[in-house]
This record gives sequence, C-alpha cells and structure tokens, in this order.
Amino acid sequence: MLKNDLLLRAAKGQEVERAPVWLMRQAGRILPEYRATRAKAKNFVEFVKTPELAAEVTIQPVDILGVDAAIIFSDILVIPEAMGLPYEMIEAKGPRFPETIQTQADINKLKIAEASDLDYVMKALQLTKKNLDNRVPLIGFCGAPWTLFAYMIEGSGSKTFSKAKQFLYTHPDLSHQLLEKITQSSINYLKGQVASGADLLQIFDSWAGVLSEKMYYEFSLSYISKICDALSPLVPVTVFAKDAHYAVKKISETSCHSIGLDWTIDPLKARKEAGNKTLQGNADPCLLYASEKAIIEETHNMLRSFGKDKYICNLGHGLYPDLDKEKVKLFVDVVKEFKW
Repeated sequence: MLKNDLLLRAAKGQEVERAPVWLMRQAGRILPEYRATRAKAKNFVEFVKTPELAAEVTIQPVDILGVDAAIIFSDILVIPEAMGLPYEMIEAKGPRFPETIQTQADINKLKIAEASDLDYVMKALQLTKKNLDNRVPLIGFCGAPWTLFAYMIEGSGSKTFSKAKQFLYTHPDLSHQLLEKITQSSINYLKGQVASGADLLQIFDSWAGVLSEKMYYEFSLSYISKICDALSPLVPVTVFAKDAHYAVKKISETSCHSIGLDWTIDPLKARKEAGNKTLQGNADPCLLYASEKAIIEETHNMLRSFGKDKYICNLGHGLYPDLDKEKVKLFVDVVKEFKW
C-alpha cells in the first residue's frame, strides 16, 4: 500500500485532503543533484539507458522538492528507437534523427516494438519502485503517436513541423499506417511499464498545437483514444495535449481519467468542458521566475479556481532549466500547505 496515495485518489476522482502536486520535468537541470548524476554518463541516450542512473534522478525530486509522485526518467523518443529509428540528443539543440521516414518502404522496415525492446526502462521502473518503498506513486509515460510521428518525419524539433504536416496532407494513408504502428508499440510499452511498477500513466502530446482541430482529431486524438482504451482498465491515464485548447471536451470523451492543461486554458472553462474528468495543471512555468509573494498569490488563485476535488496540481508545461530550485520548492510547499 502506498503511504501517500493522493495522486491516485485524485486521478480516480476520489476524495482527497488536499490537492496532490508534481511537476513535469521535475527530474531535471534545476537540481544540482541531477547534474551530478547526469555527469556520470557520456551522453543523454546512455543516461536514459542506464537503469541505476535513471532511477536515481527519478527519486531525487521526491526527496528534495517533496512532490507527491515520481515520474520515471526517460524520453519519449525511446519508442521510435525501439521500432528501428534511432535518435541522438544534441547538446543545447535537442533531438535529431539521422534517418527519417519518407516512404512506404521506410514504414515497412519499422517493427512494432514490444516492452522487451525497452528492457532498460522496465529495469529503471522496477528499481525505482523498490527504492521508493511505497512512499509515493510512480508515473510512467509515453509520447502521443502524433508527436512521435512529427519527430520521425521531420528529423528534429521544429516550430512548425511543416514536413510532418505536409506528409499528413500528401500521404494520409501512409500517415495512418505509421501512426497505427506507433500506437501499437506505445500500448505494448505502457503495458510493460504497468507490469514493472507504474501506478499511473501520462501521454504527452507536446506538438498537438501545430495541428488544426480537424487534423488533430483524425491524426492524433483517435490514436490517443486507442491507447487510453487499452491502458485505462489497468491504471489511471492522463492525456496532456499542449496548445490544443479546442480539444478538452473531446479528450474528456476518451477513456482517460485526467486531462493535463497548459497555462493558456482558463480553469473554469476547462471544468465546464471536462465533464467528470480530473484536471491537471496549469501554472505558467515562468511564474516561478517571479517574486515569492507573486508565486504564493498566483498559486492560491489557481488552486481556488480549480477547487480541491478532481484536481492534480502541476505546471502547464515542464520546468525550465534556469529556474531557482528554492522557488520551485516554494511552489510545491504552497500547494501542500493551502487551506481549503
């Protein structure tokens, strides 16, 4: 039994004493401890593939920041690699795929990944679960099929993902073939994560916002829905679709348990559109550059707007590397000490 099961209860819509809080990218460069552990690996990909190091940085935010959950340290791009499309992480630039998907033959070469193809993530989960000693839940995750597709076609990050979107428009049938392979790989991967100790799951659709509403429903949410249907009977599932402001109601119609919100969405509007789903979010990470007084006031306002029930406190995106660790800790403490 978990000693702190607030996050699980909130995700399921059950009664809680206070809102649980965790932070996207909480295991990251804001922590000196993370940087020290990161220095033990020669590059990012090796870091992700070393279970002992991944487990160590997964637990650090629980010890240092006092968050109510750990999220396994990994990367969304492990799925394309397991399918046969390896990636690199270029320092200060981001991910790059030496080869990209351009043709039917390229798609045919890709395999549907199994959990065993990502054994290093499973080992990291198992080790983390053991070392957490049931203090808090452990969150597993994957990238949404569209977001992974975007990288696999584009070859790197992009402001517009115009190559990936061009592929959707010019090769819709091939696009669906690739998205289906990514979806089945993701389902296998997440089932493996649950078997290895994940208590909750989050699907990150980081590039949802570059698609039109019509395109989003056809090429992204339909595949996210398949993942939710496969995993939500096992553990609570959160869908985080950044910048897809129009999609809250449609996401609520999937079998997910909770909906992650970015900082541009009004909590009261989201409540109206989300039905009975739990909401997660949605402080602007840049708030944590502000004065302590402003952080406290704005966090209180956010908490009041969402209400205590069916709510998980988080940011509207991940922590930025140059944020002050003490201000991040203040944010967590303010949430935990708030009097409803």
